[in-house]
Amino acid sequence: MVVIFVCDEKGGLKTADAVEIRKSFTLRDKILKVLSEGPSYPKEISRRLKTDKQKVYYHIRELEKHGFVKTSHREYIGGAVAKYYKLSAPAFVSLYGEMQPARRIPRSPTGFLSGHIKSGFLDCSLVIGSPDPHGPEKARSRDVSYVADLAMFLGTFVSLYQKPRVMLDTDVHKHDLNENLIIVGGPVTNKITKLMNEYLPVRFDKNKNIFSSLSRKTYRNDYDGFIVSAENPYDSKKRVIVIAGKKLHGTRAAVLALMQMFDEISKKQHTIVEGIDLDGDGIIDGVRILE
Repeated sequence: MVVIFVCDEKGGLKTADAVEIRKSFTLRDKILKVLSEGPSYPKEISRRLKTDKQKVYYHIRELEKHGFVKTSHREYIGGAVAKYYKLSAPAFVSLYGEMQPARRIPRSPTGFLSGHIKSGFLDCSLVIGSPDPHGPEKARSRDVSYVADLAMFLGTFVSLYQKPRVMLDTDVHKHDLNENLIIVGGPVTNKITKLMNEYLPVRFDKNKNIFSSLSRKTYRNDYDGFIVSAENPYDSKKRVIVIAGKKLHGTRAAVLALMQMFDEISKKQHTIVEGIDLDGDGIIDGVRILE
């Protein structure tokens, strides 16, 4: 299935769904198919299609008259001038129904995100730390601006937003833990990260440093963060994605990495990154993959 975009008279966009037809049914279809592979001249086309060259000449003239093909160039072949033709466009459309108002076409999620977004719908909850003092440390989450960027990024994969999907960690109930989850922030500011931490292949140790059970390495830099996808310990059929950093800068680095390097990161179950201030203004705007 492909989608055709056409401008209407008022400058708006309308669309029509179309099925690609690969088989050629008529001689004209077959001629266009030959020309789709590169410019050619009638005698050569008739030889390739094993048909009468006069028929090819006739259909070439008709196709040219209606704007489907045009002259490419001329060459001397066997003492005569051969006129080469080429397609005037890479595709042609026959419309049999009415166009519909354009709708946004979402990107296709890949890798670990494919289970969280299905058929253009968000099939997960996004859990962020509460901005109010909570937990033993009475911590306040300051991840909201990063989460807004993340939400806009996720929106590029979603065609329709059905219901609220963002939850504060303080509002998560036991039954909510049985869903696909995307959890943002470390265990100090997000109690759901703390709840999931021991089940993650990349997690926070007792000193709140990032520890990889896969490489046996510990990352202590405040600018370090990670993205990890793991089985949901509360429902083996569901998955959790944790995006977090040792400190606020690390969480920003992890979110930024997901947005900037999604195609690479989504293929792996975990990625550890370091945030970089490229322009020296004190704000993380680049990342480097550590693991």
